[in-house]
Amino acid sequence: MTKIHAAITAVGGYVPEDVLSNDDLAKIVDTSDEWITTRTGIKERRILKGEGLGTSDMAVKAVQQILDKKNIDPLEIELLICATTTPDYTFPATANVITDKLGLKNAFGYDISAACSGFLYALTTASQFIETGKYKKVIVVGGDKMSSILNFEDRTTCIIFGDGCGAVLLEPNTDGFGIIDSVLKSDGAGRAHLHQKAGGSVKPATVETVMAKEHFVYQEGQTVFKFAVTNMADVAYEIMQRNNLTENDVAWLVPHQANKRIIDATRERMGITEDKVMINIQRYGNTTNGTLPLCLWEWESRLNKGDNIVLAAFGGGFTWGATYLKWAY
Repeated sequence: MTKIHAAITAVGGYVPEDVLSNDDLAKIVDTSDEWITTRTGIKERRILKGEGLGTSDMAVKAVQQILDKKNIDPLEIELLICATTTPDYTFPATANVITDKLGLKNAFGYDISAACSGFLYALTTASQFIETGKYKKVIVVGGDKMSSILNFEDRTTCIIFGDGCGAVLLEPNTDGFGIIDSVLKSDGAGRAHLHQKAGGSVKPATVETVMAKEHFVYQEGQTVFKFAVTNMADVAYEIMQRNNLTENDVAWLVPHQANKRIIDATRERMGITEDKVMINIQRYGNTTNGTLPLCLWEWESRLNKGDNIVLAAFGGGFTWGATYLKWAY
């Protein structure tokens, strides 16, 4: 029996128009362009502005690109999974909001929350629906409005994140192209070092939690960096070993855009050259679930059918993982 792989057949992306540069941030908090750039590689990021706009609004623009590119009737989409840390609402799922706004009347949808690794988790999950033969057209969205949970008085976190969203279409492929393998990991002990203190069932929102600024990203930077720089690199190398890939076999590394030093460590562990690494952190910062699909969106014209691509991510939780795929078009 011919094996079915879930292949990415189209990519869409969206970043807001408003740019927040390092110099802009230096007017708000005690920082500088030089300080931010040398430690993170970030020069600017995008911010979604406008009353009542959320993650779904960026996702709608990214998914609409896919529908237009492929000339797909919205009624053909059977499933939409949205990976996000900043859902429009606690409930319903942002995926449901997206399907409603786009008229995907025949698609069911749900969200996946795994911090910055969410897109990889969602991509792997969605691929199973294709591989079983159950569905033919599945969309995976990865996006966040991180500005909605940032404390712009905290220079250790507000400099890192930006807003943005990407999406991919998965379809069945029997020619050996598509998602080949994934290694996904998590360690819940890491939650102490990177989380949002209030707003969940453990610590519901109160006047006190709001006044204490506990609804923003909390991060112990050095601890998170040390764990990320080792584990993202290790899992990317592991996926190469499992699939007998050498550095010459890999056409592209698509790394989570959290910190340029983490990206460099992953590249070095894999033994690949800088020209094979997708990097846009300098323009968008860390868009959390949006980083990987936004890279694919920006590099789409440079990808060739059959390219071996490794995606790698690390996120709060802790979560981390890598996926190996063969580009299908």
